[in-house]
Amino acid sequence: MNPILLKLGPFQVHWYGLLIVGGAVLAAWLSTKEAARRGEDPEHVWNVLTWALILGIIGARLYHVFSTPAGNFAGWAYYREHPIEIIAFWHGGFRGLGIYGAVAGGVVAIVAYTRIAKLNLLRWLDIPTPGLLLAQAVGRLGNRINQELYGPPAEQAWAFHINPVYPCQEPTGSPLACGLPDRLTQAARDWYATHGFHPTFYYEMSWNIVGFVLFWWAGRRFKGWLRDGDIFLFYLIWYPVGRFWVEMFRPDAWRMGSLATAQWIALIGILIGAVGLFLNHRRPRPVAG
Repeated sequence: MNPILLKLGPFQVHWYGLLIVGGAVLAAWLSTKEAARRGEDPEHVWNVLTWALILGIIGARLYHVFSTPAGNFAGWAYYREHPIEIIAFWHGGFRGLGIYGAVAGGVVAIVAYTRIAKLNLLRWLDIPTPGLLLAQAVGRLGNRINQELYGPPAEQAWAFHINPVYPCQEPTGSPLACGLPDRLTQAARDWYATHGFHPTFYYEMSWNIVGFVLFWWAGRRFKGWLRDGDIFLFYLIWYPVGRFWVEMFRPDAWRMGSLATAQWIALIGILIGAVGLFLNHRRPRPVAG
């Protein structure tokens, strides 16, 4: 399908951006249910959403801009020569976003808001976490529509097949990272159109959906054992484990040494989550008053 949903003069509305915003709103709605279950005011969710969207998009964009992906497509090497493209949302609606940057921005937003509103930080890190996983799953559908971030050639029945009618529109596209750039010969187009690739966006989407179901269920089934902050700390383990595996299929990955940068971040997240859970359950349980 066409990645551009609507054109208004020089401005374009992309499915990718619509799915990201839609996923965020869905996550916020689920978070209102979670807030109410925990005895918190659901109205805070919509206030946090505004902060989280702004800082999350900034963080996600900066992660992409300062990355150094493999292959010949947008990263720091491109943006340092074309700085206006960093903020040129009218050229593709910020197609280059990094989820780790988005999560970091969202966490900063929650820390700032809870400090101002005098709310329990750990509890409010937990509240949006299940919905965050579902929002991430929705966002990966945008990668599918954009024909980007897929893996190496695959012959499995579920392999992803490129539609050459809608090639990638990144400024410096790479065949294995962002669909079909215009410079490909017809023979190359025919080859890509008849060969499948690992749909890494579906792999991660499936992992996130399973995580959402698990976290939503566990938060209710084990509410007597879980402490404030546990769900978010479990997220720091769950999502990175799946992301570490998915990165093995990414030929375009930004690498640092023998691993993709996202894998290094995943290992750090797993360590923080595990140590955080240990410490969280070492402290005395608060006495209900």
